[in-house]
Amino acid sequence: MNAPGQPPVIVTFAGSGDAFGSGGRYQACIHVRSPDHPPVLLDCGATSLTALKVRALDPGEIGIVFISHLHGDHFGGLPFLILDGQFTGRTSPLTVAGPPGTASRLRQAMEVLFPGSADAHRRFDVDVLELAPGGTRAVAGVEVTSYEVNHPSGAPPLALRLSIGGKIIAYTGDTAWTKHLVAVAASADLLIAEAYYFDKAVPHHLRHADLASHRHDLTCRRIVLTHLSADMLARPDQPDFDTAYDGLTIQL
Repeated sequence: MNAPGQPPVIVTFAGSGDAFGSGGRYQACIHVRSPDHPPVLLDCGATSLTALKVRALDPGEIGIVFISHLHGDHFGGLPFLILDGQFTGRTSPLTVAGPPGTASRLRQAMEVLFPGSADAHRRFDVDVLELAPGGTRAVAGVEVTSYEVNHPSGAPPLALRLSIGGKIIAYTGDTAWTKHLVAVAASADLLIAEAYYFDKAVPHHLRHADLASHRHDLTCRRIVLTHLSADMLARPDQPDFDTAYDGLTIQL
């Protein structure tokens, strides 16, 4: 609970879908607004700029983008976010924090999509920080702990644990079940967990069945399922879990 008069941390699922737009949903893009910091994104899939604007969430306000791993449905929106800031006259800095390899992959993506854009002059700085798995550090005033998980993506994939606005928000990213998720979730106010399929085994992804079988190990206050395939969207009511949808807003 928040102390009397303390503004809440507001989490908005701008995008809660899988890579393939199942159910017409946008790709991973979770917007976090706290009283102490500019808004933060957890992942920035290729559809994120549109997802943010549909929800009237100003992309120019975003101060930090935390990237869990380097697949397009989780980081492919960064070139569009950066260029939108360039063309709308943004002046406030943007920090991108992701796994080792983020800086080079972002540069490659920008040059593939918009040749010359990586070195274009802008009125704002883009700082790219690479998070060492197993470490804790402050990123533009937000404390983040990263854990290496199981989802091959050309760089170490991360689950993330943020301390922001007096709350703990944990995020699995995409991963098969790993014991690290117990530490990620420990006493968190919110765990945002991938649940790609209900019980079908898909390599390197979490299932509802995995989370249900380990529910007693996850000591967070609340779990919200995201990154949902058509299989999961056909099962909207899940005991012990909340299910995200595009536009879901949670106050912590």
